[in-house]
Amino acid sequence: MKKAKKDLFQIVYKQQPNNYRRNFLKTAGMMIAGSLLLPEISRSFGLNNIKDVGIQLYTVRKEMIEDPIGTLIKIAKIGFKELESARSDKGNYYGLTPKEIKKVAGDLGMKIRSGHIHVDSDWKKSIEEATETGQEYIISAVLPSQGQTIEHYRSSADEFNKLGEECKKANLSFGYHNHETEFDTVNGQTLYDILLDRCDPSLVKMEMDLGWVVASGHDPFEYFNKYPGRFPLWHLKDVDLALKKSVEFGKGKVDITGLLKQAKKAGMKYYFVEQEDYSVNAFESMEYDFNYLRTHPVS
Repeated sequence: MKKAKKDLFQIVYKQQPNNYRRNFLKTAGMMIAGSLLLPEISRSFGLNNIKDVGIQLYTVRKEMIEDPIGTLIKIAKIGFKELESARSDKGNYYGLTPKEIKKVAGDLGMKIRSGHIHVDSDWKKSIEEATETGQEYIISAVLPSQGQTIEHYRSSADEFNKLGEECKKANLSFGYHNHETEFDTVNGQTLYDILLDRCDPSLVKMEMDLGWVVASGHDPFEYFNKYPGRFPLWHLKDVDLALKKSVEFGKGKVDITGLLKQAKKAGMKYYFVEQEDYSVNAFESMEYDFNYLRTHPVS
């Protein structure tokens, strides 16, 4: 453990101000030790019945840009174990190199499982970086081009299949993350269904943002029944339907625990808590959501 803390300090030392450097080892050491207690906490609150709790780092996007290592320490302290990154103005990992964020997360008892990217001129670089972090999934956060037409979704699915082949060669799984517009209906066809029907399930995985499915007026349960096993990644999100904004768990209309009970049917492997709007701030919202999961065990 001493070597791990020393290596982690070397990364921080190069990037952080003096007062941060002085306090980092103490804080990181406490976090690493505290992470050893999390399995016991999980058993106490019923989390043994679901996967380790993950977080989509877009939830703390402002904080990650300003202080990526300090932010990772804070979310590790809350209890999060799995990470999904999101593209930012400072790159796919908020100014950290792939190896740096892998090292910091690992020493804090967390692991990068997935990352959001764009299908653009940096595509090859994104694949290379993803392999360096050791993550399993690389997720397109948007369609490769714009257009709410049946033909566009068909061509996007065909491109996704090709991208999935490229990722497979790099030992990565390619996937797509929905928002709300994918559930528009054109000539009686739901556009999201076109992606599901045309994408090769072995090459293109679906990361379902549960909140935006519900916000669109659709039911995630119906998709789990119609396309079982197609959704290995989730964004776990509650939504205020009247305001069309994300809220803390239990304050909106998404059946959080009910959906988690359907994890096996959906094929869920990892889920990431995501919240774009907060009652006070991102960290308080994440503590609230994490505690909600602890006190609402899935049986």
